[in-house]
Amino acid sequence: MPEPTVILSAFADEAANTKSAVEQFSSLSALGLSYYSPRFVDVAGTGQVQHVTELDKAQLKQLATLQTQYGMKVCSIGSRLGKVKLFDQEDGSHNRYVAPKKYLETEVAATIRAAEALGAKIIRGFSFYHPRGEDALKYIQPAADALGPIVDACAKAGLVYGLEVEANLVGQNGRTLAALAKAVKKPNLICIFDGGNLSSQNLPPEACFAEYLAMRDVYGYMHIKDYKIDPKLQWNGVVDEERLKNFVPADVGDSGHERILRDLKEVLPRIEKKMLKLGLPGTFLELEPHLKGGGQFGGFSGPDGMGVAVRALCRQLDYVGINYRLRDFLDIRAARGF
Repeated sequence: MPEPTVILSAFADEAANTKSAVEQFSSLSALGLSYYSPRFVDVAGTGQVQHVTELDKAQLKQLATLQTQYGMKVCSIGSRLGKVKLFDQEDGSHNRYVAPKKYLETEVAATIRAAEALGAKIIRGFSFYHPRGEDALKYIQPAADALGPIVDACAKAGLVYGLEVEANLVGQNGRTLAALAKAVKKPNLICIFDGGNLSSQNLPPEACFAEYLAMRDVYGYMHIKDYKIDPKLQWNGVVDEERLKNFVPADVGDSGHERILRDLKEVLPRIEKKMLKLGLPGTFLELEPHLKGGGQFGGFSGPDGMGVAVRALCRQLDYVGINYRLRDFLDIRAARGF
C-alpha cells in the first residue's frame, strides 16, 4: 500500500501581480503545482478583477477552459462565506449583517454555482462574528445554528464545507473551532488549520501546536501561512489588520510548522481515509503565504513570493518525511501523449 501523500495547492491570486487568470495559472504550473483555489481573478486579462463567485456563466466557462489548458484542478473555492455578524446589532465594528434566508439565496448560492462550474469539491468558508468584545465560546450554538443550513446547502450540491480557523470569529482558535464543528455535526464539514491565523494573534509555537491538537479530530486539511510575532505589539484580543505585516515562509515563522507536520505525518493515513470517503482526492496542504501583505479577505505574495513559499514548505516536508508530488517530466510526456 503506498505511503499517504499530501497534495500541494495554492491560492492562485497570491501568485499573480495582475490577478489575470493566465498569470495565475502560469505561475503555479511553473512551480509544479496541479491544484489551486480561485479567489480574485481577471478572467479575460482586461483589468477587471472579480471574486470568483461574482463571475457570470460565460466567465466561469472561460476560467474552466483555461484551468484545463494549464493542467490545473480546483482544491476549493476561496469563498467569503461566513464573516458576517451573527446578530443584527451595533457593536462598534464595521462588520455587516445579512439575514440568513437572503444569505442562502445570494452569496451561498453564488459560491455553489462557481464550485459546480469549476469542478470544485470543497468550499472554503468561515464562521461568524460574535458581538465584539464578548467571549466567543458563549456563541457556539448560535454560530452552529447559522452555519448548519449553509453546510446543508453544500451537501445538497455534493460539496464539502471547509471551516477555517480565523481570528475575531466564533472559531478563532482550535478549541473553539472544534467545539463549533461538533455542534454543527454534519458529515460534510471539515476544519482547516492555519498556523499563521494563530501566530498572528500573538500565539507562540507551543500554543499554536496546542490549538492544532485541539482541532485534530475535526481536521481536514491545512493552509500554509506563517507569521513572525513582533514583541513590541501588544495583543488586545482582536487582530488589527493594519499591523499584519510580518508574514513569513513556513520554515521561519512562529507557528511551529515542523512540530505540527511531524504530528500530521502520524495521523495522515486516518485523515486521508476520511477525505477519500468524502470524495476528495486526498488531503491538501494549501499555500496562502501573504508574503507581500494580507488581511481579512485576501493576500498577495507575487510569483517570486509564491516560489519562496513553495520551496520553504517542500524543505519542511522533506525534513519531516511527508510525501508530496510536484509536476515532472512524466506529466509533460502524458500531456504530449507519448
